[in-house]
Amino acid sequence: ALVLWGTDNLKSEGGPIAQALALLGAAPRFDSFGRLCGACLLPTEQLSHPRIDVMLTLSGIFRDLLPLQTRMLAEAAYLAAAADEPAHINFVRKHALAHMAKKNCDLETASLRVFSNADGTYGSNVNYLIDSGRWDDEDELGDVFAKRKCFAHGRNGQAAAQADIMASVLAGVDLAYQNLESVELGVTTVDHYFDSLGGISRAAEKQKGEAIPVYIGDHTRGTGVVRTLADQVALESRTRVLNPKWYEGMLKHGHEGVRHIECHLTNTVGWSATTGQVAPWVYQQFTQTFVLDETMRDRLAALNPKAAVKVVNRLLEAERRSFWRPDAETLDALKRAGEELEDRLEGIGAEVAA
Repeated sequence: ALVLWGTDNLKSEGGPIAQALALLGAAPRFDSFGRLCGACLLPTEQLSHPRIDVMLTLSGIFRDLLPLQTRMLAEAAYLAAAADEPAHINFVRKHALAHMAKKNCDLETASLRVFSNADGTYGSNVNYLIDSGRWDDEDELGDVFAKRKCFAHGRNGQAAAQADIMASVLAGVDLAYQNLESVELGVTTVDHYFDSLGGISRAAEKQKGEAIPVYIGDHTRGTGVVRTLADQVALESRTRVLNPKWYEGMLKHGHEGVRHIECHLTNTVGWSATTGQVAPWVYQQFTQTFVLDETMRDRLAALNPKAAVKVVNRLLEAERRSFWRPDAETLDALKRAGEELEDRLEGIGAEVAA
C-alpha cells in the first residue's frame, strides 16, 4: 500500500508515482504531441521482479491537481490485471481473478487499485479522532479510514465508492509505505502522515487480521534511505522534540512554540494508535524532559498553559491506552503535575496566594 500526496509528487517531479509504476511494471504513455494520455505495460523480460500488486491511496490534493496521473495509475493496474501472464509473475492478475471468482464481478472492478476521498472531501479524519481522544479501540480508526477513502478511480477518471474491493485489497497488503520529501516536515511534525499512512495501516490490519510493517522512504537529502516507521519516529524524537537545540528554539517563539511541542506528542500518540510502532522510551523521555523537570514545566505553563495541560493529559492518555508503562512513581508524579497545571489554568493557585 502506497500513499501518494500531491505536493510531494510536484516537488519530486513524480518520484512516488514512478515507484508505483515500477512495481506494477508499467510506464507512462504519451500521445503524438508529447502529452500524457495513459499507461502501457513493460514486457516481463524487462522487469527484474514480478508485477507487484499495489494499492494506492491518494490525498485529496493529488486527486484535484493530477487527474491525468490518477487515470494513468488506474489504467496501469487494469492493464496488469488484463495481461495474459502466469500468476507467479503477475500478482495483480492473480488477485483480480480471485476477487472476480469470489464476488462475481467484472475485471474492471476487480482491478481497481487507486483510492481516494469522495469529490470535495479531504483526509481520513483519523487525525481528528486522535486529537479529540474520542475513540474506543484501534479498529474504529481503521473503519473511519476505510469509509472515507474507499472511493476508487477507474480508467475513465470517475470515482465511486467501492468498499468491497477496497476490503479485499486491504486484506492482501503486506506492507505500507510513504515517501518523506521535505526536510522541514517529519512524520511527527504534522498529523497528515498518520492520518493517511497510519490510517491505511490500521485498516489493513483489521482486514488482514495481523499487523503489517510500515516503512518511510526518506528522500530529504538526495539519496533515499528506507527506514521502519519505528526507526523514523525514534530518529525524529531524538533530533527534534527531545533535542535541546530544537525545543529551546521552539520556546523562543513563546505560545506557538509550546503548541508545536504538544503537536509532536499528539502526532506520536497517533502513530501508536494506528500502528503500535512507537517505542515506550519516547513517552518516558518526553515525560522527564517536559513534565517532571519542574523548571521546564513552569516555562511551558507560563508560555502556553492550555498546551502544557494538554501535554500531561496526552501522556496520561498514552498510559491508559497501554502505549507505555511508566513505573508507579513516574505515573504518580505525572498525575500530580497534571493537577498542578490544571489549577494554574483555572487560577486556583493565584486565588490561594491572594
